[in-house]
This record gives sequence, C-alpha cells and structure tokens, in this order.
Amino acid sequence: MAATAGTFSSLRNRNFRLFAAGQTVSNTGTWMQRIAQDWLVLKLTGSATALGVTTGLQFLPMLLFGLWGGVIADRYRKRLLLIGTQTVMGLLAAVMAVLVLSDAVQVWHVWLLAFGLGMATAVDNPARQAFVIEMVGRKDLANAVSLNSANFQLARIVGPAVGGLLITAIGTGWVFAVNAVSYIAVLLGLLAMRESELRTMPVVPREKGQLREGLRYVRGRPDLLVAIALVGFIGTFGYNFAVTLATFSNDVFHAGPGSFGLLNTVFAVGSLAGALFAAKRGRTRLRVLVGAAIVFGLLETIAALMPGYWSFALLLVPIGIAGLTFNTAANSTVQLGSDPAMRGRVMGIYMLVFMGGTPLGGPLTGWLAESFGPRTGLLVGGLISLAAALVVGVLLARHAGIRLRPSTVVRAMRPAKPAVSATRSEFGNPVVKI
Repeated sequence: MAATAGTFSSLRNRNFRLFAAGQTVSNTGTWMQRIAQDWLVLKLTGSATALGVTTGLQFLPMLLFGLWGGVIADRYRKRLLLIGTQTVMGLLAAVMAVLVLSDAVQVWHVWLLAFGLGMATAVDNPARQAFVIEMVGRKDLANAVSLNSANFQLARIVGPAVGGLLITAIGTGWVFAVNAVSYIAVLLGLLAMRESELRTMPVVPREKGQLREGLRYVRGRPDLLVAIALVGFIGTFGYNFAVTLATFSNDVFHAGPGSFGLLNTVFAVGSLAGALFAAKRGRTRLRVLVGAAIVFGLLETIAALMPGYWSFALLLVPIGIAGLTFNTAANSTVQLGSDPAMRGRVMGIYMLVFMGGTPLGGPLTGWLAESFGPRTGLLVGGLISLAAALVVGVLLARHAGIRLRPSTVVRAMRPAKPAVSATRSEFGNPVVKI
C-alpha cells in the first residue's frame, strides 16, 4: 500500500488529478491522430521522405519559436495559456477531419496543419511543463513528471491500437474527428481547477532582453547544460519513431496499419513501465540519466539489425523503458535545478533542443530510410545517441566524479524511497544530487 501511495503521491493534489484525467483522454486522441496522420501521408505520397517532412514541419516551430514560447510562459498565467493552446489544437484537428471526410485533403494540407499544430505546441509545451510544479509543488514534482509520462505512454498503448482499428474500419477522417472532441476533456479539467490551490508563480513583467537573459542563465549553469545537451542529441537523432516505425512496418515487414499500430503499442508498454518505475523511485540522479541514454542508444542500434517483425517488436519494450527513464530524469533535473522566475524560459530551451531537433532528424531519418533502407535510418540514430551519451558520461566522470557502472540503470529501475535532494556542484550552482 505504501509503495502504491508513493507511486501515485502527486495525485493527492486535486488540480493535478483534474489535469491528469483530461490529459488521459486528450493524449489518447492525439496518438490516434498521429497514427492516422502518418498513414495518410504514406498513402497520399508513398514516400518516407514526405513522412519525414510532415514530422519535421510539426516540430519546426519549436526550433524557430520555442525560446519565445518559454518567454511567453514566464510572462503570463500558465493555466490561461494552456486553455488557449489546447483550444487551438482542437480546432486544427477538426479542420483536418473535415478535409479528410470530404475527400478534399492533399498532402500540403497535412503539412500546413502540422505546422499550425507545431506553432501552438511551441507555447503549450514550456507552459505545460512549468505548470506541473504549480499544481504539485517541489516535493511531488519528480513523481508528477513521471506520472505525466506514464499517462502519455498509456495513451500511446491505447491510441495506436484503437487508431489502427478505426482506420481499417471507417477511415482516417473519423480518427481526426475523435481527437478534436478529446480536447474538450482537457479544457474542462483546466476550467474546473481551484485557483486558490495552485502554487502560482509571479509572472515576469515584460522587459527587453528576457530571451537573452534566459540563454545567459542556462549558459552559466553547466549542470543544466549537460542534461539539455544530451536531450538535444537524443531528441534529434534517436527519437524519430514516427518515421522509423512506419517505414519498418510498411517497407521492411510489409505489414498493414494494424501491425503498425501494434509496434507503437509495444514501444509504449516499455515506456509506460519505465515511467511507473521512475514514479515509484521519486528521485533523479545524473548518472541514471547518462546510463539510461547509453542503454537507449545501444538497444536502438541492435534493433536496427533485428531480422523479423516479432524480434524487432519485443526489443521495443526495453528501448521504451530506457527512453522513459532518460526522459523523466532529464525533465526533473532541469526543472528542479531552475529558478522559478526562469523556469518557463529554461523549459523553453529544454523543449527546443528536445523537439526542435526533429525538423532536422525527421527528414534525415526519412531520407536515409528511402535511400538506404529503414534499417540504416534507425542504425544511424542509435549510434549517434550512444556516442553522445558516452561523451557526456566521460565528461561528467572527469568533472563531477560520477562512476557509471553496468548496474546503474538496473538499480535506477528498481523502486526506491521517494527523495529529491539538492546539493551544490563544483560550479557553485544548486543541482539535483548525483
């Protein structure tokens, strides 16, 4: 019972329960739409490059405007920002549904609406990330971040499976329509929150140079730079599963939309397990972050060489565990190490490097898949992720005395007593204990 309470401790907060419930519905719809969008582009064009361009356009606004999204998150009430961004996202899904159901859709429509979704996401992501601590406080932050990831991955299990069935049964248009309706749940949750129970951070008055101030702040914090740099490499080159799973399913294993959805579901099972382990552990360490990144890159490299559908699918489970262990450790490390007045801008930078690299990595992976085969695209991503993690691990071992051992990630995935403790690094900055 105590372990269960620890795993779900942040749900004691009423506002976070409302937020999590709305996200469960909305995230499921989002994953259904992602499956439908990828399958639609492949059927419209038959091109892996076009699929990569679609993914890239959806994340390009994060690359171009992600830093400004962080500035906006610091200047305005985050709950009001989220109400606005979620409304825009729902309307974009509704427009796509009308285009597909009326048989008027063309690939440039998909690209345009994907770019529009990316514009809303550029503001939504840093605001949503920084809003978590306002709902739960510092004590439950690491747990809430892990449960958010578990929520997202649970939706990834249900969404692709349902999406694949709906595509087969009634077509892609209705999948977009269902996603549009799902945003109502998240909006109702945000509107029902009790303002008095939020730990609202003071907004930062509008001034010149706030973007540069955020960049200077991160540049002066080597502990944050380490986590953000590693997130950038893995986000750009390792997390292109929208392209790799679709191309493996279609071109390597010659499977249909149901099998494509199953690959996404299997990957999400591993990710969900990783998120729940992280929630039970309740603490974050830099050596866990680096160790998980090494395992992720190594397993992704091995997956590229798997000969059959089922051997490839089964390997997606540990890849998901390692990937979510890395993600939750990085997110908690950066948030807990940031000053509250700078948190929106820091998370804007974090999300910029994590998601903003996709406009480069997505098309590159698609081009490699189309030119040299899907295995090459996945292999290159895995090798780059592994190399980046090893380099960061060596640098940390030299400058902070970290000793990475083979058991590091295994221990990190075991339940531990919830605890987040802060210390000071050799650079004189508060960091999460390593």
